[in-house]
Amino acid sequence: MQALVEKINAQIEAFQVNAKLQVEKGNKAAGTRARKAALEVAKLMKEFRKASVEAAK
Repeated sequence: MQALVEKINAQIEAFQVNAKLQVEKGNKAAGTRARKAALEVAKLMKEFRKASVEAAK
């Protein structure tokens, strides 16, 4: 589960960097990367939820 948390943190960091580039500099490619990272975070969060529920049992 630790590896999953590390993946989530990496994707969140990638999202933050790219979203900042899009907002501050109008970088359209960074916006695309930010959206991709956001989708990946959503998928990883679902995996985390499943793993967390299993660990709590």
